[in-house]
Amino acid sequence: MVACERPLLGLALACIGLLGSIISCALPTWRIMRAFKDYEMLLSIVEGLWKRCAISPTGEMQCMGYEYIPLPEDMKAARALIIIAIIIEVLGILLGVAGRNFMNFVPDERQRSKMALTSGIAFLIAGFFVLIPVSWTTNNINDHFHPNDPKVVKKMELGAALYIGWFTTVLLFLGGGLVCSSFFRRNGTGLTFLFFK
Repeated sequence: MVACERPLLGLALACIGLLGSIISCALPTWRIMRAFKDYEMLLSIVEGLWKRCAISPTGEMQCMGYEYIPLPEDMKAARALIIIAIIIEVLGILLGVAGRNFMNFVPDERQRSKMALTSGIAFLIAGFFVLIPVSWTTNNINDHFHPNDPKVVKKMELGAALYIGWFTTVLLFLGGGLVCSSFFRRNGTGLTFLFFK
């Protein structure tokens, strides 16, 4: 791949990752709890970062914000980390756009290169900020999931927001990696930064 195309592709992947982070943050389906009696579902409760919804077997849904019910500790941390990730992603995209050669925000080419590299590092950091709450919530759900025990009347499942979070993490790591890798070159002594030449 041509060196000038890699940062552009990385920036595009990071933009899709930003969209995924926003969707994951907004969706009320981080985890799903289902209550069963005699193998018949009585109620489903879906929890997101901003509200909890109860869905009856007839499909009737009632949602309530966390100002009325306590927000679990892991969801508080997830909310904070996802919001921080979104802010870092926006800053990374702004730095990536400002560091492109066709933009004239910064006339010095070395400064533009450093801004673009910083945007790649920001995408990698944002990927970790998405990965941590998604992994933590997935681990908590797996600790409560007992599929082979017939006495269990409540089951916890992964929600759609977690799958989107995993996909977003991959996009952010790929985007950040592509942007950062375009600033290395191979010579006889190993890898060096392009803007330190």
